[in-house]
Amino acid sequence: MADKKLVEQITSRDEDFAQWYTDIVKKAELMDYSSVKGFMVIKPAGYAIWENIQHELDRRFKETGVENVYMPVLIPESLLQKEADHVEGFAAEAAWVTMGGGDVLPERLCFRPTSETMFCDFYSRDIRSYRDLPRVYNQWCSVIRWEKETRPFLRSREFLWQEGHTAHATAEEAEERTIQMLNVYADFCEEVLAIPVVKGRKTDKEKFAGAIATYTIEALMHDGKALQSGTSHNFGDGFAKAFGVTFTDRDNQVKYCHQTSWGVTTRLIGAIIMVHGDDSGLVLPPAIAPTEVMVIPIAAHKDGVLEKAKEVAERLGKVARTKLDDSDKSPGFKFAEAEMRGIPVRVELGPKDIEAGKVVLVRRDTREKIEVALDDVETEVTALLQKIQKEMLERARAHRDAHTYTAKNYDEFKEIIETKPGFIKAMWCGDQACEDKIKEDFAATSRCMPFTQEEISDVCVCCGKPAKKMVYWGRAY
Repeated sequence: MADKKLVEQITSRDEDFAQWYTDIVKKAELMDYSSVKGFMVIKPAGYAIWENIQHELDRRFKETGVENVYMPVLIPESLLQKEADHVEGFAAEAAWVTMGGGDVLPERLCFRPTSETMFCDFYSRDIRSYRDLPRVYNQWCSVIRWEKETRPFLRSREFLWQEGHTAHATAEEAEERTIQMLNVYADFCEEVLAIPVVKGRKTDKEKFAGAIATYTIEALMHDGKALQSGTSHNFGDGFAKAFGVTFTDRDNQVKYCHQTSWGVTTRLIGAIIMVHGDDSGLVLPPAIAPTEVMVIPIAAHKDGVLEKAKEVAERLGKVARTKLDDSDKSPGFKFAEAEMRGIPVRVELGPKDIEAGKVVLVRRDTREKIEVALDDVETEVTALLQKIQKEMLERARAHRDAHTYTAKNYDEFKEIIETKPGFIKAMWCGDQACEDKIKEDFAATSRCMPFTQEEISDVCVCCGKPAKKMVYWGRAY
């Protein structure tokens, strides 16, 4: 009964995707709600995934010359006001501190919704000469944005992220860094999270407040909705002019720096759930799974079984992140629990297996059972983990491609958006009025103008005027 009940507590993915998602994050013990609306407790199972994301991204950042720093959590209101577009973009989501101790503060302080202003203020004092450039900094922290509608990991009032903030001598260097970091994100999503992405530029309507260009990676969830999974912004010298971030160049002329910022958040955990999860719980790609292998002894009370299971777990611990479930729960419950937590490979062994010199490997993603010789368990598990990682990406890519459609006119667009969840590739004239109409009529937005352009037709899907760009459109989280 216990084994059955564990899975029954998850709503079917196809019946109610939103409830299925909430059930997963709760039953897999990734998070819990707190006593402050919109603020979540990230539990060990969820935080361990974030730690792996941090570790892998941080390594990739540092390979490109990034250094980590930390900025204060509170921003004076006067600093926020210096860049008009920026402050307007975040005004509705700002949370303010007005008291310190028992005293009213002389100036309101904003909990950081993002840290451009703090970095610019710092850079205005820290950068003097071309010799000080580039500054390629990143911070791992939390930010607060007072969202009206919240959902665990996808949209919360406080979330964890990293935010890179760089300063450069030339526009070319800034643009190069902006694209470089977008490519780091795209490679990370595909190689580590097994999530395929579309890379491209945001329209001016959708770009970051204060940026001259925003680039994005867009992923498609199982339900056909898009998820913006990482962004990289080129600020040009706009922020530098607002904050006086200047340097003396080699020609002895004082010039403004060119700046970038880029970030990903804990919403990546939501993406992993919605791309790979199923009705039995999480399905974690091995590269990001806190536990890659769970060894489960069968009939552990019998002589030699637990000892052999410990030995196998120790051996596998040298090639993968491995745990032994030696609890007194029933094997069936242990299997269901390992499935719920998304552990990529389960190793089962009982008295008969030991006698035959073999173990049973069970894949979480396909549930395939494979018998392998005990002597070869390290080699077989290593190969299987690599295979699972590769095939999870292939399946996710096949799903995305099967749910990517093209529309040449408004009637086709309407028919697709209302009957076939997914990405729609369609031409656009460049006029925001067409973007606004599509959003108003269908609750769909422009996701990006992909770097790889196609000419689906020569006219805008909305107004019929000459087209300028092919755009990915979709409903999004």
